[in-house]
Amino acid sequence: MKVFKKLENLPPIPNAVLTIGSFDGVHQGHQKILSQVRELAKAEKGESVVVTFHPHPRHVLSPDKEDFKLITTVEEKAALLAKYGIDNVIVVPFTPDFYQQSPRAYIEDFLIDRFNPRWIVIGYDHQFGNQRKGNIEDLRRYETEGRFQLLEIERQEVEDIAVSSTKIRKALQLGQAEKAAQLLGHPFSLSGKVTHGQRIGHTLGYPTANIELAEPKKLIPIYGIYAVKVCHHHRMYQGMLYIGDRPTLANHHNKTIEVNIFDFDQQIYGDQLRIDFIKFLRKDQRFDGLEALKVQLAKDKIAALEALNG
Repeated sequence: MKVFKKLENLPPIPNAVLTIGSFDGVHQGHQKILSQVRELAKAEKGESVVVTFHPHPRHVLSPDKEDFKLITTVEEKAALLAKYGIDNVIVVPFTPDFYQQSPRAYIEDFLIDRFNPRWIVIGYDHQFGNQRKGNIEDLRRYETEGRFQLLEIERQEVEDIAVSSTKIRKALQLGQAEKAAQLLGHPFSLSGKVTHGQRIGHTLGYPTANIELAEPKKLIPIYGIYAVKVCHHHRMYQGMLYIGDRPTLANHHNKTIEVNIFDFDQQIYGDQLRIDFIKFLRKDQRFDGLEALKVQLAKDKIAALEALNG
């Protein structure tokens, strides 16, 4: 799969079958659309194209709403779109200038001139251009002129997608990692760089890799302990993840994300990890000292292994 983050000098895409959207999470509802796009591209002997945006339009149009968090970062989204068989991902910078172009400019200068699509696959309620005045009826006028063919995603399917995204966010905020994975069609994940910590886990016999997230708008699930799978340099490992503010440790009450990777002793500072959430094990809690915490960590590891191998 090819990923393009600049529209300038975009190479021609033969018989492009294009869909447009945020595709946050690339969940089961999105996957139905991606399947339609792939099938059309195959029938046209062309290539599938997903046009998505960064930053997320809601972060540009409603910057005061800090509660809206991303299920997937741009990089995570691209990796998932590759997994689901998309040929090309175009990441369009979502700026006020892009948003304020007229519907005609959006269709002619952006969609047609940039991509020359054979098909556009779009939702019934897709709106675009200055003050979102453009809609699917504007696109249909160009279809009747033979500029491209249009496949409209039905109302129920579009509404199901919105409901799924809401349900996924709610599930993660409640610690329901398994429900989120069911809705997504894959585990929810966090990605980030391994940074130095206080090595307290090491002294307890459970060394952890502290994770620094690159995307501040990324959704962070509820505090607690999780059974996880960890991807490092394309190899998968088992482990348990902690998210919280370490209430047992005096003078260390800062939010941290750290993972104990089982049967792993490599030095990985500065490396990137992807952490797949498999099961929520327990909420964060305060213990009466490090020894009590160590006893609980032993129980957590047993529970994590049961969840991962069950």
